[in-house]
This record gives sequence, C-alpha cells and structure tokens, in this order.
Amino acid sequence: MDDFQEIADRVGIEALRGEFTDAAMMRDRPRLAALFTHDGVLRMPDVPVEFTGRDEILTGGERLQSQWDFFVQNSHPGVIRIDGDTATGRTYMHEVARLLDGRSGLNFAVYHDTYRRTAEGWRFAERVYEVRYVDTTPLAGRAPGAGGAAAPATEAAGAEGAEGPAGVERAVGAERAVGADGADGGFAAPASAERLERAVAALRANGFTAELLDDAAAARARVKELVPEGAEVFTGASETLRLSGIAQDIETGERYRAVRPRVLAMDRATESDRIRRLVAAPDVLLASVAAVTETGSLVIASGSGSQLPACAGGAARAIWVVGAQKVVPDLGTALRRVEEHALPLESVRAQAAYGRPSAVNRLLVLNAEPQPGRGTVLLLREAVGF
Repeated sequence: MDDFQEIADRVGIEALRGEFTDAAMMRDRPRLAALFTHDGVLRMPDVPVEFTGRDEILTGGERLQSQWDFFVQNSHPGVIRIDGDTATGRTYMHEVARLLDGRSGLNFAVYHDTYRRTAEGWRFAERVYEVRYVDTTPLAGRAPGAGGAAAPATEAAGAEGAEGPAGVERAVGAERAVGADGADGGFAAPASAERLERAVAALRANGFTAELLDDAAAARARVKELVPEGAEVFTGASETLRLSGIAQDIETGERYRAVRPRVLAMDRATESDRIRRLVAAPDVLLASVAAVTETGSLVIASGSGSQLPACAGGAARAIWVVGAQKVVPDLGTALRRVEEHALPLESVRAQAAYGRPSAVNRLLVLNAEPQPGRGTVLLLREAVGF
C-alpha cells in the first residue's frame, strides 16, 4: 500500500467516526446503523446491550434514544492501525445526558473499533464501548426548549438492568466501584514505563515468560502467534479478552477447539463431571489476572474457582493478557486492588449477566512458574479491562 492510499484510508476512517457522532447527535438512527457492516456489532457492556446487524442497531438505538431528554456526545480521535482491508482503532468519548425519568450524568469512555473496507467505503465491523469514568451528579442545566430542568436523579434510578445512554445506566454500581469519595485508589491508571519494566524483569526472574507490548491490538496479534492451530483452548471469563477481541478470535471459527462455547452448550445437571475436566486441563488457558506485582507475582480472584485449576498447573500452557493498570507494588496492594477495585466492577457485570453480584470465594497467587515455558504474561502499556 503506497502512502497516498494509507492517507486516503485514514481520512475515510476519520470521516466514519465523525459521521457516527453526527448521526447520534442528530438522532438519525438509520444513518447511524448504515455506518456498520451488515453483520456489524455494537457492544456496550456497561448498559448492558449488544446489537448485531444493522436492523438490531437501528431498532435498539431507537429504543435507547426514546428515553433521552437530551444527549450530547463529543468524540476525540485516537489511534488507527490499517492492515489491508481491515483496521483497528480507538475513539475517546465525552458524553452528557439526561433521561426522561430524571436520571442524568456525564461520562468519559473509549470505543474499541474494528473497521472493514466495503463497497460503501469504510464501515464499522465492531464497536465496543468501555466506560472509564461516570458521574451521576444531577445536572443543573437544561436543553433550551426542554421545558425546564428535570427532577433530580434518585439512587433507585440506577437499579440494575436500566437502559439509557451509554455510561449513565449503571451509575450506582459504578459509583460504588470507585468508592465513596470518588477515588479509585489509583487502580485504574496505567503504571509508568519504569514500573512496567520492573514487573517484567521480576516475572522473568520468577520463571514466567514475560513480554511488554504496546496495546491490546498487539496482544491480539501475539496470541495468534503463540497459540497453535487446532489447540484446545479455554478462555477464562475476562473483560480484557473480550475488549481486545482475543476471546472472539478463539471462540469463533474453526482455527481452535474452543472450550468455553462447548461448555456453555452442555447440561450442567448431567454433564458436570465432563465440564470440570474440560476446563481444568486444556492445551492452552487464555485469561487475565486481577493484579501483577512489581515483585513478579500474579493474583487471580474468582467467584466459582472454575478457571483456577488450569491457571495453577492443569493447562499445558497458560497465557495471561494484563493491562498496565493492574501493576501494583506488592502482594498487599494487590489484595487491596482485588477488594476495592476489581470486585465492585465485576459485581456490576455479574449482576447484569447473572442476576447476582460477584464474590472473591477463591484466590490464587502464583509467585513463580516452575515449568519453563509454561506460563506467559503479555503485559500491555495501556489499561484494558478491570
């Protein structure tokens, strides 16, 4: 690809991202849906909603839009990486919204994007919306002509399952996740380059294979290199794997023998023993961790414990993809990160997915890897997941 073509592609993708924000602001749902490929996916886990295909994106968007009193979206361009007829990128969002029932707030978020070149031009193949900050303090202003300020938002309005503009719906859960004073203890910010290098060196000294990669896209490509075609792969429940697209790569198509889709289709009442064996000893485990210490330990928390046997040694090979925000100085701080940061966020997700909060019923600490080459940590320079 020559330089002119790459410039043209970047302009086309930037125009696509700008068109999305314009269509959202103008409430032009048909135009917004047309910005996706016919099989495109719009995922907003913090709402939570997921729409597949233009029809679902249109009707689902209209349902959400019908709840707005007003909605203002500002988008800020991020990175774009082009690979032939596909590309990946990120768009940074700042949104202010109020619903007709009185709930209001603002949030900062990131769209993790996959783009595809089509006969219509560049289109979104996938947009995954990750909330980084939410504030549900009632807004004092109003939209001109909106008939006055809406009633103050109440805590009850943040109940699980409520729908509305992305980032506002899960307000109460998100507030609890960052603590009463609004601080997150520093557990959401990426570690410095020096701390990342220190963690990688310590992991290697403890017998792990450790690599420092730029971002989730680089990890996604590296996983494809590390996992052999035809391998039986168990993907642990992980926002990092989902947001990066790694879970989708493993669990769809025929390149790998993915364990998780098979397990989800099995009858737990009659096949529980088979399920236990499948998840305990796969060829490859792919997962993340709750924390990694600068002294070279991995801390893994679980409600059910189902993925811990594979992590501890059951899997022939284990690969953990870890965001830069999970690096902490020591084990004590790692345990505090689990309780004060990861658990509240996971409880919000679990409540939406399963109807109940999560709990730290099992805790695994890996201080070293005694089998050379078994455990690989892909540590990223960016924050991804919880």
